[in-house]
Amino acid sequence: MSSAVSASAASPAVFRDPPGGRRAVFVWSIGVAVYFVAVIFRTSLGVAGLEAADRFHVNASALSTFSLLQLLVYAGMQIPVGLMVDRLGTKKVLTLGAVLFTAGQIGFALSPSYGMALAARALLGCGDAMTFISVLRLGTRWFPARRGPLMAQLAGLVGMAGNLVSTLVLAPVLHGVGWVPAFAGSAVAGLVVLVPLVLFLRDHPEGHEPAPSAAAGAGGFVRRQIADSWKEPGTKLGLWVHFTTQFPAMVFLLLWGMPFLVEAQGLSRTTAGGLLTLVVASNMALGLVYGQVVGRRQSSRIPLALGTVALTALLWGSVLAYPGDRAPMWLLIALCLVLGTCGPASMIGFDFARPANPADRQGTASGITNMGGFLASMTTLLVVGLLLDATGDNYRIAFSSVFVLELLGIAQILRLRGRALARERERLPPLPVPPPAPVPAATAVAASGAGTPVGTPADPRPAR
Repeated sequence: MSSAVSASAASPAVFRDPPGGRRAVFVWSIGVAVYFVAVIFRTSLGVAGLEAADRFHVNASALSTFSLLQLLVYAGMQIPVGLMVDRLGTKKVLTLGAVLFTAGQIGFALSPSYGMALAARALLGCGDAMTFISVLRLGTRWFPARRGPLMAQLAGLVGMAGNLVSTLVLAPVLHGVGWVPAFAGSAVAGLVVLVPLVLFLRDHPEGHEPAPSAAAGAGGFVRRQIADSWKEPGTKLGLWVHFTTQFPAMVFLLLWGMPFLVEAQGLSRTTAGGLLTLVVASNMALGLVYGQVVGRRQSSRIPLALGTVALTALLWGSVLAYPGDRAPMWLLIALCLVLGTCGPASMIGFDFARPANPADRQGTASGITNMGGFLASMTTLLVVGLLLDATGDNYRIAFSSVFVLELLGIAQILRLRGRALARERERLPPLPVPPPAPVPAATAVAASGAGTPVGTPADPRPAR
């Protein structure tokens, strides 16, 4: 008996699905609040472009460097942040991120020169990069696996709400009180979310501590984490799904949507701003739908991702190829509504990376996946700008570059999906087989047609 007990104690703990519940919602909400503030800070420049150009005395090209630098820092930090989350835990990384993006927002408010403002935005981007991966990790640690897709979509929805706050709240405040009070005042939100983060956030529920990773204490941890995550076809597929689905909407919202609608389509800035807000509203409304569909039917992931890409390409093509110089308003509205699906579709990438990797690699795998859309966005931002300069602001030619990246992404998704799904089925635990129900003696006798009495060697059960 003692040997059996010792063997049981020595065996590795079996992973148990987190229970969820009110405590999980409370802890997760703290992390999401940090992400919400990070997105407000990230998108604050989008409503202050003209004021930034006047304040720092820069032209449009120098102004666009703010957005490109922020994306570059964000994308470049994804794998390091994933490794930090796996190694240090969610609370430490989120706390560091909140400190950095708050310092970056204050620095941006007080910067007297363009160079210092660039450094402040880089610092902000570094802190911002630490938030989303951490929130995804909280979702997997505190909620059952079947809730993973919905929690990821909810996190994305909260991020889009932060985008709306920048547009609807920060913009009028900026115009009313001026640059320094608006940006320095908004930085207070970063200090506010730090308090519950430090006091109440926990990495995981009690009794659900992750098993220590053998690689974590050994040399070459970083190399092994990245190599093992990238080895999984699900991680690669997640990156390419994120790459292919996210960038059209991000490029439109972050930089080129407003110039396209005003200069190429002849709309007023107010009307163009309303269409950009429509993209955000569509994203928020459809995020819940995508999360519910994927959570209930995993087989819908590939059709949803490819369907979103196809519909986006169809609407882009219809707007660009419409006869005449300008597309009708109904077609522009349809384009903005469809662009709202890009964000929810990009979250499907994490639903491939998550089951492909064990718990101690979730941060690294999510970081790799999250790089996809931002790499595509940076590439498109640059290519569209270069093509506009080369063609004399021909938006039809410049925006056609979107189709090139979409075709590349579709080819990679189709190439990887078979291996990723097969590997996912291998990793899933087999369904438990219930033991056969005991057969009553009378039924057994009747079924056999023999008259063997109960208790004889033909029936191993004891006679009663």
